[in-house]
Amino acid sequence: MTTQRAPDLKTVLIASGFVLTLAMGVRHGFGLWMQPISQAHGWTRETYSMAMAMQNLMWGVFGPFAGMAIDRFGTMKMVILGAFLYAGGLLWMAMIDQPTVFILGTGVLIGGALACTSFGAVSGIIGRTAPLEKRSWAFGISSAASSFGQFVMMPVEQQLIGHTGWQNAFYMLAALVVIIMLPMAWKLREPALEQASGPQQSITQAIREAFAYKPFLLLLAGYFVCGFQVVFIGVHMPAYLKDKGILDPNVAVFALALIGLFNIFGSYYAGKLGGMFSKPYLLSTIYLSRTVVIGLFLLAPLSSYSIYAFSAALGLLWLSTVPLTNGIIAGIFGVKYLSMLSGFVFFSHQVGSFMGVWLGGYIYTKTGNYDMVWGIVLALGIFAALVNFPISEKPIVREQVAAA
Repeated sequence: MTTQRAPDLKTVLIASGFVLTLAMGVRHGFGLWMQPISQAHGWTRETYSMAMAMQNLMWGVFGPFAGMAIDRFGTMKMVILGAFLYAGGLLWMAMIDQPTVFILGTGVLIGGALACTSFGAVSGIIGRTAPLEKRSWAFGISSAASSFGQFVMMPVEQQLIGHTGWQNAFYMLAALVVIIMLPMAWKLREPALEQASGPQQSITQAIREAFAYKPFLLLLAGYFVCGFQVVFIGVHMPAYLKDKGILDPNVAVFALALIGLFNIFGSYYAGKLGGMFSKPYLLSTIYLSRTVVIGLFLLAPLSSYSIYAFSAALGLLWLSTVPLTNGIIAGIFGVKYLSMLSGFVFFSHQVGSFMGVWLGGYIYTKTGNYDMVWGIVLALGIFAALVNFPISEKPIVREQVAAA
């Protein structure tokens, strides 16, 4: 009988990097479709915002279940499933013009796809492949790959929309997702996890342990804020800038691309620093710094230069929370159920994403501006800085797991 060899860390980081680059890069560009789709179908911004909110919510809902499946059946199979769901979701967005059907289909298909191809999906294989001393660094590399996708894909998506039309842009991206993700998934094959001798912790026991542990609950609260902030800004930034008189769409595209570019460095160094300093303290610092950067952006006179400066500063803090959060989870609970537990934490992130993107559209429709939402973003940033500060990242002390 042949034994399947585990992939080496370099292979895992390259393959998962390609998957994350495309999955997160395409997703970060969805804000570029808000105006063309709304104008083509005669919708308000609230309708498209609801579709994006549903997508983020379902990504979170599916996350823990995708994580369970990955921990049980391996990363490769779920990434393949995610690639086909992603392509189907992009085709759905191109062809459906009925609001309710558009919202539901986009939520289920794209949300399910992202649950199978984003951070939580690859965190398990990275955590199991990387040695302990390199684990935080490896999470930083994977987070940087998703940021590189945002930097690369934002201009690509804008050019596709401008030169081929918004529908054809979806068709071409659907083909690209399948062509790239399937061969990369093959590189993420894992052998069956070796079971240690003695009684083993079950999935149910792992879930109960996590939700009874205060640091895990604080991570949930902080990650809610992360989702609210980044998705509100990512989806509503182009429309916000246009409302403020920045009519050149390339400014918004370049601003979002700058966020991705600078987050390559932010994510990498957050992961690297997480191996040297307290991860909870670093998380608290990131949330507090975000609040300061956003506050200065709102107070400063608006120009293309202030927008680019804001984007660069925010980019350093954008997804730098991801390697630190995954590192804390792995450090506390181990790597056996890492994908599943990361999925639960990410569900909180996506509830925040749902609220951020939907509330942005809802409040804009009611008031005609985003002022109230920016206030909420600032208040939540302070809250997240406070709740992350007291988190302990020490490994949990377990009593001997009772045999089933």
